[in-house]
Amino acid sequence: MSLGNELLQLALTIARAAGDLLVNRPASWDLTIKSTAIDIATQMDIASEKLIVDAILKARPDDAIIGEEGASRSGTSGITWVIDPVDGTVNYFYGLPGWNISIAAKDSTGTLVGVVHAPSIASTWHASRGGGAFLNGVKIECNNPVELNRALVSTGFAYDVKDRIHQLEIIDHLVPTIRDIRRMGAAATDLCCVATGMVDGYIETGLKEWDLAAGALIATEAGAVVTTHRWRGMELTVAAGPSLHAELRSQVPS
Repeated sequence: MSLGNELLQLALTIARAAGDLLVNRPASWDLTIKSTAIDIATQMDIASEKLIVDAILKARPDDAIIGEEGASRSGTSGITWVIDPVDGTVNYFYGLPGWNISIAAKDSTGTLVGVVHAPSIASTWHASRGGGAFLNGVKIECNNPVELNRALVSTGFAYDVKDRIHQLEIIDHLVPTIRDIRRMGAAATDLCCVATGMVDGYIETGLKEWDLAAGALIATEAGAVVTTHRWRGMELTVAAGPSLHAELRSQVPS
């Protein structure tokens, strides 16, 4: 078995195990405030990250890990795992669908494999570098070409409400020119929806590496262009098929 396939199978197995843990929502919540009062983690975020980290290290003890909820360790193998144990915690907390477990593994040249498992919508996306992207085992491709005035675009908003003022300027520019906006509530799911053609494009600021790693590989392997660049002091991510990507970038105010 190749290294890429070994890592992919491990990521799929662990993501599904974390999903099995998370679908049993607790009767009460222990909430931790992170960057702002509305940026939260629950005891289930912590439990999911522990499950994922323990499983990775049991199989590959020399690997490095980057995790949203604080898991961080160096490694000697050249492989680093980038994990978001519950992407879309607010959706999960409120009992809304679309939250996911995002697991990626990267080497010195970029992301090798990515898995996004969203049990609430019975969807598991995966991709390997150069190997295409899949939803529940079926190969997927993004929508391309798509004209701007026919584009269905997903987005999200920052936990820091001051940043939302700038984000709303983008939406103000977009809404008169596109088909409509969708708000999923989980960045990795948004990226995978671009990959599957469930939306045509995605634009959001403030994403972290664990938000992007798996979903960006899946979208890219499905034919989308995914870029992140500095904009007004924030990181602005745009994902879409090649023709629409250029159009969306052109709509971002200076």
